[in-house]
Amino acid sequence: MNGPLQRAVFIVDPYNAGMDASFCLYALSIALISVGLAGILLPLIPGLPLIFAGLLLAAWTDHFEHVGAAMLAFLGVLTLVSMLLDFWATAHGAKRAGGSGRAVLGASLGLLAGVFFGLPGLLLGPFLGALIGEISLGNSWQQATAIGAATWLGLLLGMALKLALAIAMLAIFVIDWVWS
Repeated sequence: MNGPLQRAVFIVDPYNAGMDASFCLYALSIALISVGLAGILLPLIPGLPLIFAGLLLAAWTDHFEHVGAAMLAFLGVLTLVSMLLDFWATAHGAKRAGGSGRAVLGASLGLLAGVFFGLPGLLLGPFLGALIGEISLGNSWQQATAIGAATWLGLLLGMALKLALAIAMLAIFVIDWVWS
């Protein structure tokens, strides 16, 4: 079966469309996981949800033969927990030092801008963004510096937690895939 009919079958049922369809779906899965891993560092890309989507797509492409619904539900719960931990860590870092929502927003924007300056930008951007956010509210330099540092630490803690969960999710998926 070739041509438009094969494409129509792929849309309805990729399993019957042939080897090319599976290859494309696995490639898309890897792309989602890769963008998700980048999203752990970039605040505007939902990293772990994309990783989960890639894992779900890989399992679906395989007819759930290697990774089943129970494991995917567990990975979904880990994804939700990671999102909650990320919000909590960033907000907790700012609130602990008496920071505002502007400090959190500034830290996120600073992280995004820092991407263009390599590792120094990734390290300094969130701090500078939170510092500018607090100074824009009229806080003293000393107070804004303390809040900026706390917000920066909260953001780094959130990234570390997301990275740990991403590695755990990938390891769990691979182990389940190999040993099933």
